[in-house]
Amino acid sequence: METNTHSDADALKRVFGLRTLVIYGVGDILGAGIYALIGKIAGLSGALVWASFLVAMVVASLTALGYAELGSRLPKSGGVAYFIHQAFRTDWFSTLVGWLMFCTCIVSMATLSKAFAGYLTTFAPVIPEWAIVLALLAALAYVNWRGIEESSALNIFCTTLEVSGLLVVILVSTLFLLSGTAVSASVAPTPTPDTADIWSPILQGAALAFYAFIGFEDIVNVSEEVKNPQRNVPRAILLSLAIAGVIYIAVAWLATQVLTPAELSSSKAPLLDVVGRAQPNFPPILFTAVALFAVLNTVLLNFVTASRLLFGMAREGLLPAWFGKLHPHRLTPYRAILAILPIVIFLALSGTLQFLAGTTATLIMAMFCLVNLSLLVIKFKQPYSEGFQVPAFVPCLALLSNLVLIANASPESHRLALIFTGIGLVLVLLNRSITKTPQSPGHSEH
Repeated sequence: METNTHSDADALKRVFGLRTLVIYGVGDILGAGIYALIGKIAGLSGALVWASFLVAMVVASLTALGYAELGSRLPKSGGVAYFIHQAFRTDWFSTLVGWLMFCTCIVSMATLSKAFAGYLTTFAPVIPEWAIVLALLAALAYVNWRGIEESSALNIFCTTLEVSGLLVVILVSTLFLLSGTAVSASVAPTPTPDTADIWSPILQGAALAFYAFIGFEDIVNVSEEVKNPQRNVPRAILLSLAIAGVIYIAVAWLATQVLTPAELSSSKAPLLDVVGRAQPNFPPILFTAVALFAVLNTVLLNFVTASRLLFGMAREGLLPAWFGKLHPHRLTPYRAILAILPIVIFLALSGTLQFLAGTTATLIMAMFCLVNLSLLVIKFKQPYSEGFQVPAFVPCLALLSNLVLIANASPESHRLALIFTGIGLVLVLLNRSITKTPQSPGHSEH
């Protein structure tokens, strides 16, 4: 006997103020992306790796402005799928976006499990990478099965630990730079001698660096738990992105002053090697522990999100009902967890770190294109005179810039993203053909 009234009984508790929401956002953005990918980005854009992060930040900021308005207009849990449903009122389109969100989670899990193995093998080279990946994912599946209670306090702790690792990189690299022993420009050249050709590697690096900025969009998912969301959600999105972006650009520039781009790109634990070169006396095990924790925490959160999305799709009839069963004692979606595990293991063991991260970024940028398109439609259909607003050219520019970065992603990433999209379309079509029965005469085709 559920109603749509907003009584205290069915409303989520508003616990986030601006400060705690910014901490939540920074923790969600920083995470493991920079720990995992800075070496691979340096392999694409050379000493201009910082420029790739700057371009990725600008593109993310344009979309973040759109999210800020949508979060102010529609402060509801549900994120991308909710926005798209409000714009187009088309169930199958919203469902497809939910599927793409699920795919983003599982490919991100595979990406980060390889990064985790890379950092761990620097201390335990005798353990094969595949064994580390299997052990990590099996352990996290067990934790997910047991059930997870997240709190703002735990998020603050995780964020503090992750940021501390990056601040260590900035501090020891700055001291190294001040000592006069930085890598010279001749040792770390720009990607190509022709200035006209410099943008190509920068954009290729930016398409990969975009992965590190994923997370700001999650702030809108907790809108119903934010005090004064019309004011605080837009501010938190932009502040979180700005803080994370400044840290990323500083780390990226300093890293190329300590190691050459070639050294960074060939490293399995790039930031660990930066710290080791800049300050040999810094205990490597300590920094490795921070990096491993940052990566592990992000994998776990992705696992939780993916299993709940799969569970939700089964409950809505998109997937067989078998996936929508909860464990009788733990009340966790154990069948969804079991179904996800072999898929992620296969992706992690069959793809490279760069390929998997590129696919994740491609999928998320495709969803951001849809978000910006939704904002344009909502602006046209629903005039808005209060709260945070951006001019119509901002989502247009964001849409265009996301498409530019998608075009600069690797062809392999394009192919896997298209495969996932195709599977989603097949599932949607199957669902529509199954549910189109005489029992639903009121179904309208809009």
